[in-house]
Amino acid sequence: MTDAMRFAPAEIAVRKGETIRFIVRNSGQLRHEFVLGTGKALKEHADLMKKFPLMVHEEGNMVSLLPGQTGNVIWQFTRSGKVPFACLQPGHFDAGMKGLVSVDSAKKK
Repeated sequence: MTDAMRFAPAEIAVRKGETIRFIVRNSGQLRHEFVLGTGKALKEHADLMKKFPLMVHEEGNMVSLLPGQTGNVIWQFTRSGKVPFACLQPGHFDAGMKGLVSVDSAKKK
């Protein structure tokens, strides 16, 4: 995560059924967070963060990080499709700090 309001990488491909450990590093000077969820849930949470900007999260699908911190989220992708992720600190989501996990149902070879 960077203060340019971007994730690197911003697109990730996984297989249905895989459990992924996202190792997330805040390389900026601002607080950032990594949140997996539906597009609707991310938008609702971004709106809530505007009202309560000092909220800190440590739930299964999210992690909040101060500058220089590293954290992780472990998630099993049980459905095919697209799973968005974003930073929901006020203004960051609107500035484009988001990404997408593509979950493919094809079997591994």
